[in-house]
Amino acid sequence: MAELDAARLRDGLGGRYARLDVVETTGSTNADLRKALTEGAADRTVLLAEHQTAGVGRRARSWSSPKGAGLYLSIALRPAGVPFSALGSLSVVAGLAVHALATDLGVDVALKWPNDVLAGPDRAKCAGILAEAVGTDDAAVVLGIGLNVLPLGDDVPAGPGGLPATSLAEQGATSTDRTEIALGLLTRFDDLERRWRTAGGDLTEAGLLGDYRARCATLGQDVRVQLPDGSTLTGRAADLDASGQLQVDVADGRRLTVFAGDVVHVRPA
Repeated sequence: MAELDAARLRDGLGGRYARLDVVETTGSTNADLRKALTEGAADRTVLLAEHQTAGVGRRARSWSSPKGAGLYLSIALRPAGVPFSALGSLSVVAGLAVHALATDLGVDVALKWPNDVLAGPDRAKCAGILAEAVGTDDAAVVLGIGLNVLPLGDDVPAGPGGLPATSLAEQGATSTDRTEIALGLLTRFDDLERRWRTAGGDLTEAGLLGDYRARCATLGQDVRVQLPDGSTLTGRAADLDASGQLQVDVADGRRLTVFAGDVVHVRPA
């Protein structure tokens, strides 16, 4: 399998990003860029790894990162003018970028709140997204994306709710050239992130919230949400609020807003 071509990426992206590096292996690209931001790394610094030994998803779960099978990348951002409270909505921006990329590659995909991209008729997981705010003097955030390009093998554990893994290749993508796919993803993310940043992190003003709603498979589903405190919420996923948080209609008639949690799709409404 061809390795990622850093020179081709830099040439193709032009001046969209301040710095882009490809490393053979690292623990976690998100961890590396969190550290880099505290040491003064520039806005729009990108790090890609061929292999991660300690890739991390939401709630500190491990993310399987077999060598050469996917894209494991992180982007360090210092979005001036975006309030700290809006940094988490970058997951919406990244989800839309991955959705656009996969659709252009001929893959049937949908978004699962809050940070997954599902593919194929069985809606298996092909990508995960993690936005992590970083404590610096200015607003700073690291956005990590793990995208399965080639089959991962049978030993990859299922996600929450038994969600199996899949890849772009298994779902009939027209290309599995990882450099080409990375170039497409970073280009699409750059376009969307600039809209988000210009709007001060306001998804509605940026014209992104409606796009996410239209592509989100969670809405209209009966769901079970495992909350960070260990409790469980069940109901129907009704809508997203202005900041991209999930609103769930529960049995007693209330509409509750979920800020974080693992969502399992129980059945379609």
